[in-house]
Parts: sequence; structure tokens; C-alpha cells
Amino acid sequence: MPEAVTSSRVVSTVTGPIELRWAEVTHQGRRRENNQDAVLSSFPLFVVADGMGGHIGGEIASSRTVERLSAAVKRETVSPDVIEEALERAVDDIASHTETTDDGTGTTVTGVYLDLTGEEPTWVTLNIGDSRVYLLRDGALAQVTTDHSVVQELIAAGRLSPEEAENHPYGNVITRAVGPSDGVVPDYVRLEVVDGDRFVVCSDGLTKELTDYGILHFLLQHEDPAAAVDAMLEAALENGGRDNVSIIVVGARLVSADDDTSTVEISSPVSS
Repeated sequence: MPEAVTSSRVVSTVTGPIELRWAEVTHQGRRRENNQDAVLSSFPLFVVADGMGGHIGGEIASSRTVERLSAAVKRETVSPDVIEEALERAVDDIASHTETTDDGTGTTVTGVYLDLTGEEPTWVTLNIGDSRVYLLRDGALAQVTTDHSVVQELIAAGRLSPEEAENHPYGNVITRAVGPSDGVVPDYVRLEVVDGDRFVVCSDGLTKELTDYGILHFLLQHEDPAAAVDAMLEAALENGGRDNVSIIVVGARLVSADDDTSTVEISSPVSS
């Protein structure tokens, strides 16, 4: 089992400091030969990419997408324009690997970032594909992103129930991805920052094995992000681990003047 690590950072904003704590884990699962997921967990952007296509084509697609996003984050403030330019470069990277990729090679890209450019700090989620972002707020868990998948379209059209979708033969077919076509733009959702917010960003390898109630259970049981991702990964593997599993948990706390905090990023290992 990989060892999860909790990182923390206090950031200054126009409305006061915010402490972020996060952890990530990725695992090939119990039935896959390699891991085609890739994870970016670097303030202010937290992203999961789930690759598809060929023996290693999906791995190339997800890794190049995360590398392009990571490079963009290091250079500039995160914005939709920055994200979309990085994704365009990733599409070119994927297409350049002609020996291992084809027209069906691509990757999901899903995540959340903290936007500090406005009058108030806000969260922004982004999504292409069927990886997901969940938000835990006031004790309730909500799926923020909407899957780009055949079964989600059938659900939206009233032709399929969520229960029927769980075992639908087209359950793995997505309708939007980075790679197969040019100019793919993520869906964005902007959210206010509330004290105690906790996000889960995950590939479908988690949601195939763990219900929304299960995700909520482990978040409520484990305040520490590393402990939460470890517990969810262990449960997903115990439930079958049929796919690669990637999980990021990000939490935010509004810092008061009496809190003893610093702006230094701190990392501490947590046993898995």
C-alpha cells in the first residue's frame, strides 16, 4: 500500500488567511497490470487524470496532461485560460506518441483549485470525463461535477435510473476526454469558500467500489486527509479494486487572529 502524506499551507487572502490541508494516493488496483491514473496535488490546483487507450496509451495521456498542468501552475496564477492552454499542449503531446496512441487514446481531467484573484477567494472545480469532485459541507456530501458519460446522458434523459446505471454495459463509456479531439473545454463550477470545506477528487476506480455514503463515512471518520484517503483506498481494494484508484482529499479552515500558524508548507507521513 502507498503511504499517504498530509501537507498543509496557510495562504493570505483579502478576507483573511486560509489553512489548506491535503493528501493524495494512487494505486493500480487489484486487476490492472499498470496504473493509467495520474495525480497533481500542488497548491493551488488538485487534479486527477484517468487515462484510457492501448497498453500504455492511457498512461501517456494522463501523465502528459498532469505534467502540462503542473508546469502551468508553477509559472502562472491558475485560471480557465491557463488550464485550457495546458490541455491544448497535452493534446499535442498525446498525438505525438504515434507508436503507442491512437484516435481513442485520452484521459479524464477533474479537480479543484483555490482562486485568489477576485474580491473574495473562491473554489473552482473543473471537469472533463467521469472522474469526480465531491464537496463535504455542513455534514452533507454533494457531487459537484457532472459525469461526461453515456449513462449520465441516459439518466438526464430519464431513460435510466442511478441504480440501473451502476451495472449498465456502457458504464465505462465517456463522452468527453482530453486527447481524442481538439478544443475540449472543461466544465467549471465556482463555489464560495466556507470554513470546514472538504473536497474529494477521485477517479472512477473509487466510485465503482465505494458509494457516496461510503465516501461520506470515511470523511467523517477521519479528519486528517492522509488517514481519509488511506481508508477509502483500503475499502476500494477490499471491495474488488477492479480499476486504478486515485483519491485527493483537500480541506480548508479559516484562520483566526489567535491561531498559531505559518505560511510554510508542512508535510507529515501517516502510516497506511
